Amino acid sequence: MTGSSAFAEDDGGGGGQAGARHYYVYIFASKIGGTLYIGVTNDLIRRVAEHKSKLIESFTEKYDVARLVYFEQFDDPENAIKREKRLKKWNRAWKVRLIEQQNPNWNDLYHEIAGPP
Repeated sequence: MTGSSAFAEDDGGGGGQAGARHYYVYIFASKIGGTLYIGVTNDLIRRVAEHKSKLIESFTEKYDVARLVYFEQFDDPENAIKREKRLKKWNRAWKVRLIEQQNPNWNDLYHEIAGPP
């Protein structure tokens, strides 16, 4: 499993209150039980949209990993990066369990956070 340790920068605050900045650790899947990808960003909606539109030549494009199945929000980048690195070291069964505790049907959470198209 691979992922980006650098934040995809934006010119906004990552959503939410003015001046508030949030950071997200996320897990993408190709399908239920499929290939997983863990990353970190300060703009989750934009990052998922980039992967869904396949604008980025990457692991996620090659393996069609664009279903947002899990994410966590942090207030500071250091904790987000630490969590991302920790999750990447987990074995697959632990990652699947983490996803299924919050999202048992592996639904794509993008529409819940981004709203209707």
